[in-house]
Amino acid sequence: MHDSERLSGSLEAAGYVAAAGAQADVVVINTCAVRENADNKLYGNLGMLASVKREHEGMQIAVGGCLAQKDKNVILEKAPWVDVVFGTHNMGSLPALLERARHNGEAQLEILESLDVFPSTLPTKRESTHSGWVSISVGCNNTCTFCIVPALRGKEKDRRPGDILAEIVAMVDDGAIEVTLLGQNVNSYGVEFGDRQAFGKLLRAAGTIEGLERVRFTSPHPAAFTDDVIDAMAETDAVMPQLHMPLQSGSDRVLKAMRRSYRSEKFLGILERVRARIPLAAISTDIIVGFPGETEEDFQETLRVVELARFASAFTFQYSIREGTPAATMPDQIPKAVVQERYERLTALQDRISWEENQKLVGHTVNVLVGAEGKKDASTHRLSGRAEDSRLVHFEVPPHSDIPRPGDVVTVVISDAKPFHLIADSADHSPLAIRRTRAGDAWDRAEADSCGVPATVGSVPSVPGRVLLGLPTLRVSTAPIYDPSDGER
Repeated sequence: MHDSERLSGSLEAAGYVAAAGAQADVVVINTCAVRENADNKLYGNLGMLASVKREHEGMQIAVGGCLAQKDKNVILEKAPWVDVVFGTHNMGSLPALLERARHNGEAQLEILESLDVFPSTLPTKRESTHSGWVSISVGCNNTCTFCIVPALRGKEKDRRPGDILAEIVAMVDDGAIEVTLLGQNVNSYGVEFGDRQAFGKLLRAAGTIEGLERVRFTSPHPAAFTDDVIDAMAETDAVMPQLHMPLQSGSDRVLKAMRRSYRSEKFLGILERVRARIPLAAISTDIIVGFPGETEEDFQETLRVVELARFASAFTFQYSIREGTPAATMPDQIPKAVVQERYERLTALQDRISWEENQKLVGHTVNVLVGAEGKKDASTHRLSGRAEDSRLVHFEVPPHSDIPRPGDVVTVVISDAKPFHLIADSADHSPLAIRRTRAGDAWDRAEADSCGVPATVGSVPSVPGRVLLGLPTLRVSTAPIYDPSDGER
């Protein structure tokens, strides 16, 4: 998502405008390569776009991101109607590559093997006025056997702390009150310049920025998770009581095969220390089911650790082979039927735990940052937002109450709990307690600006010389996002 916002910003800075429902002149697909079905989705979408392009003279298609970095010229071989292929290290080159392809009348392929320009130095178009993403590092120095990311993103490169803080200040000046710090292993930040406590210091420094109310980060690596980070989380008011930390497996034998340099007891020890300092912390995780060689005993260990960990939520994935990773050629690949059955057992367990943990919050008062994640429902009169611990809350807007804007904060009492969200319906239908924020003011300004668009003919802006940009719509959230249609969570 952060990369897609940078691509949008770079293209708009070059004169492109969002298609906004009109037929796009340029379609950009920013790809992921973490799971096998990413390949199938890409080439399926490209096949669909081929017929669209035939009917729309001059249309250009660009493919970028991790899958482009991996497949390179394979994309042009499979889909010769693609105009531009670019990788993870040269996102800022997209406008120039589109122009070159248009001028030369032939496809442009540019894949760099090292970072050209740090992504956060590129223009950005944030889809949320109240929340933003800030990359503190790119790349990864770990060698997890299931992961293709290090081969596609390269070794870890850290940004200067001053540059990171300056970007956060600029976001806050623009109206944001929440930022999420991003890194492949966010808590290893500082390894490049020799300060192993740099991430904790960065959290504390971000917490001093005036106007910044909520700081989050994703994702830390358990092996590098140190007590100074826990102290910084507990002692910095702006750092939210939330932690997303991948477990991947509860079996020490499988963790070793994955080259995950921690074991289950270390992981559980981190959770214990976090909860000792931050009792209300909501902890979520990632888990892989069916890693090569995983036995029923290994899987039972995962179930044991999940039961002990009491995760607020878990993003569970069925292992899929990624070419180029050591795990792809490991013996004892698990049959699909076995993986599916284990996956269903794990998700059933975690759904129960999530519901039990959410039920503990019924009757509690929470502060909800209103977002655009849910539209007001005519029958329930609810809007949606995120609590401080990042739980999704659907709250009622009683009759005669003012309606909060995205970016405002409402204080509500939880009335009901479901496995994946909380509900806050008013017991007496009294008006909402709304704190109007700078972020809500920024949303007002953005809405006013959007009303000042040029006159239109039909649904297409009548502005000569502008090229309409089609980029996948971004859904902004402070929790990891998964595709509910692919059977994996």
